[in-house]
Amino acid sequence: MAEEVAGAPHESSFVKHRGLLYAVAYRTLGSAKEAEDVVQETWLRWSRVDPATVVDPEAFLVRVTIRLAIDELRSARVRREAYVGPWLPEPVLTRPDIADDVTLADSVSTALLLVLEALSPLERAVFVLREAFGYPYVEIARFLGRGEPAVRQLAHRARKAVENRHRRYDSDPATRQQVTERFLAACSGGDIAALIVVLAPDVTMVSDGGGLTGAPRRPIHGSDRVARAIVVLSRQQPVGSTVGVLPVNGGPGVVVRCDGETVLVMTLHLVRGLVQTIHVVSSPQKLTGTTG
Repeated sequence: MAEEVAGAPHESSFVKHRGLLYAVAYRTLGSAKEAEDVVQETWLRWSRVDPATVVDPEAFLVRVTIRLAIDELRSARVRREAYVGPWLPEPVLTRPDIADDVTLADSVSTALLLVLEALSPLERAVFVLREAFGYPYVEIARFLGRGEPAVRQLAHRARKAVENRHRRYDSDPATRQQVTERFLAACSGGDIAALIVVLAPDVTMVSDGGGLTGAPRRPIHGSDRVARAIVVLSRQQPVGSTVGVLPVNGGPGVVVRCDGETVLVMTLHLVRGLVQTIHVVSSPQKLTGTTG
């Protein structure tokens, strides 16, 4: 990490931009662990550079980060072909105020990150840099070592693909918080009827246990089946575990912890005030971003 410094100028410049670098890497990869690895490698490369020779430290660091993230994404996709059950992005805790910024909240939502999986690594990088961070095309072109016309074409294809695949969910923070709390209360009470009230009739629940937990390896559809599955899941939580609503990926999420470690995270996606999609992550390898 940055404390393993070669000198104060290196450390101060890196620390100043570290949050941005992690945000870029996480949105590009959908993985907290892989994003941390990329940021660490960016630091190692930055530590070997004379800061006095770098005109724009942010541009330098983002360029290194996004190129490393693209390489990592290509490798990760090969690994994901052998993944057991559905693959979901790793959930991360986010600041409560992010939910108040619709664009920012959407850019880190598990629903959008899952859609971005359908893009090529370059398309995803361009989409993230442009749509989430607002970098101009000319700068993105320099980051990627591509011509500006090619970057604009990548951005056009990426936006079109996202628009065709990305369902627009309810974004009002108050509604999302209220429904999530009602959902949790029904779960905690094992009340199937109360759960069905907050679920859309055609709700879908997707669970990612990575083959390491008892998570269903296929999506579950329909309010009755999903409600019953959730009640069963809630009864299987470890003795002594605690459950609460915390800000996860730009909105309220249900987080289950035991002995200080997160064991399960649910993120709810609403349409017209009802839960339309539920993402459940229980793989221990994918919960490091929610333990803080």
